[in-house]
Amino acid sequence: MIINKLVVGPIQANCFIIGCEETLEAAVIDPGDEADRILTTLAESKLTLKCIINTHGHFDHVGANKRLKDITGASIMIHPLDAHMLDQLSESAARWGFSADNSPAPDRTIDDGDTIEFGNISLKVIHTPGHSPGGISLHTGDHVFVGDTLFAGSVGRTDLPGGDPSILKASIQNKLFILGENVNVYPGHMGNTTIGHEKQHNPFVGKGGYL
Repeated sequence: MIINKLVVGPIQANCFIIGCEETLEAAVIDPGDEADRILTTLAESKLTLKCIINTHGHFDHVGANKRLKDITGASIMIHPLDAHMLDQLSESAARWGFSADNSPAPDRTIDDGDTIEFGNISLKVIHTPGHSPGGISLHTGDHVFVGDTLFAGSVGRTDLPGGDPSILKASIQNKLFILGENVNVYPGHMGNTTIGHEKQHNPFVGKGGYL
């Protein structure tokens, strides 16, 4: 499996390009900004974009949806509880002093237990609310892409509309921490980590955490 990480936009969100080495079909997770850079990276790897997956609806994770959709025709996917955010991106970004194009409506809404397939790769959808009502994580093998649910040494903020600290804690401890100690965690901001490390050392939700 090909994994390319791009840090995009003014809030420095992580965008992941996931490619199948055999078929060269790909998914983009959280294209928050810099669509042309994402497209260039796809072209350099000779990947064909099949789906655009949003882990949640905040503008810094979905801002490049429209251009990627317009250029590639790839399907946009998001949890139904965050889907309404996609046509409010311009307004949401403006509140933070930034700009973003509203996204087209999703081609498919995805929920807990669903699978997303492209090439020979299958991503399992895990509903992990708390940062936002429709937050999801995407699990395949020893990799999980968690959006803004869990960070290396931290967790997603819960003071935005729809956030809830008790729900976030349950999502992490009951749905992510059960995946296996050696599973690599790819968050929506900052560096990567592992499930085992966060279970032992995360000051919010790890062993002895106080969230």
